[in-house]
Amino acid sequence: RQQKWKSSVSTQAKMPPCDFVPEKYKSYPYERMQKIREQNIVPSLRMHYKKPLLLHQGHMQWLFDYEGRRYLDLFAGIVTVSVGHCHPKVTMATQKQLARLWHTSNVYMHPSIHEYAEKLTSLLPDPLKVVYLTNSGSEANDVAMFMARLHTGNFDIICLRGAYHGGSPYTLGLTSLGPYKHGVANGFGCTTTMLPDVFRGPWGGSHCRDSPVQTVRKCSCSGGVCHAKDQYIEQFKDTLNTSVPKTVAGFIAEPIQGVNGAVQYPRNFLKEAYQLIRERGGVCISDEVQAGLGRTGSHFWGFQTHDVVPDIVTLAKGIGNGFPIAAVITTKEIAGSLAQNLHFNTFGGSPLACVVGAAVLDAIEEDSLQKNSEDVGTHILLELAKLRDKFEIIGDVRGKGLMIGVEMVTDKDSRCPLPAEEVGQIWEDCKDMGVLIGRGGLYNQTFRIKPPMCITKKDADFAVEVFHIALQRHMERAA
Repeated sequence: RQQKWKSSVSTQAKMPPCDFVPEKYKSYPYERMQKIREQNIVPSLRMHYKKPLLLHQGHMQWLFDYEGRRYLDLFAGIVTVSVGHCHPKVTMATQKQLARLWHTSNVYMHPSIHEYAEKLTSLLPDPLKVVYLTNSGSEANDVAMFMARLHTGNFDIICLRGAYHGGSPYTLGLTSLGPYKHGVANGFGCTTTMLPDVFRGPWGGSHCRDSPVQTVRKCSCSGGVCHAKDQYIEQFKDTLNTSVPKTVAGFIAEPIQGVNGAVQYPRNFLKEAYQLIRERGGVCISDEVQAGLGRTGSHFWGFQTHDVVPDIVTLAKGIGNGFPIAAVITTKEIAGSLAQNLHFNTFGGSPLACVVGAAVLDAIEEDSLQKNSEDVGTHILLELAKLRDKFEIIGDVRGKGLMIGVEMVTDKDSRCPLPAEEVGQIWEDCKDMGVLIGRGGLYNQTFRIKPPMCITKKDADFAVEVFHIALQRHMERAA
């Protein structure tokens, strides 16, 4: 069996060509950077890899380190570089605005906030037409929680286990991943409910997901019935009946869980959950920080893949392609609840941020990046599924468009997470061969593939080949 692996894949993957030449690195030596890191930068900002990368320049899907080495970026600065590093259109628009006007605050009008607000809200269905601009996803979700509570007059908010909605004291209550929790009071009025994870959860089968790749779990459902979805909805009802008052402020969910490793719910789960929340006077919040902007391929917004219309949508990360901008989009009525008193954001909707945001939306349309996400994403998913069928340690391949998770296990039957150290070796090997991948999941066992949406099929083939070699090396080490 080992021989089959040896002969089935070359030991050297050929990186696709790139005609971009990075500038020569002229800053401090690597060792001095490391010293500054140890002495002057907070230790909570942990770095990837045993020998952390010192990156110097970026161009579309490529990153260059201080020695001029090139890497294919499959993590996009944690799903943030949506249209490509230093995208020419976005860069040019930003440079023009830099020389014109940086900042006024919201006490005055300036053109770009109005142009951007119109452009952004035109992409959302009625009645989601009012935007509050902030600087980060945590801030956006914070404001969304605040709006939900003010608007409904209720306090309790339901979230899914495994969710990541931010690191601020308010949003930390919604973030349901142990490693992000600190030993301080948080989460008052936030109640978690069972995650409808059809791979790792108690129920799930081979027809549950809206994905080109389904789980390897068997499914006994008859046509039009999803046993797993029904069971998870029962759990949701159980939470509503036992853990919160008769009326709630709302429910928040990512269309596909991001930090937890691209976890997808059974079809129609969100639709029924939304209905249950609205029956109890609550509003429904869709956290589109990672899944929005065409990344899922089939639709521009993640919530559209579930056939729902939320009451509040939160955006960040990719909407600025790396520039700090975030947004809360809601109805006129819900937005009005914030106007009872003063609520202000100094940098939210700055002239600079809005120009960047508008240029990103233009680039997505002009470069057909939603279609590219669907085409290239489906290609990667199907290629990764072949590797799943070949390697016992790949438990699950899932996702939609360019939002992909590959969950590593000791074996498919137990679904026991592959130890983080072993996952780390595969991850390091990929990096050494020029491919940067993210990590996620409760046990850090899931590879997260969420590249800039400009990635090509050639890049995808190279990445899959590198991953294949890394897996083969792992099997040889284990043998």
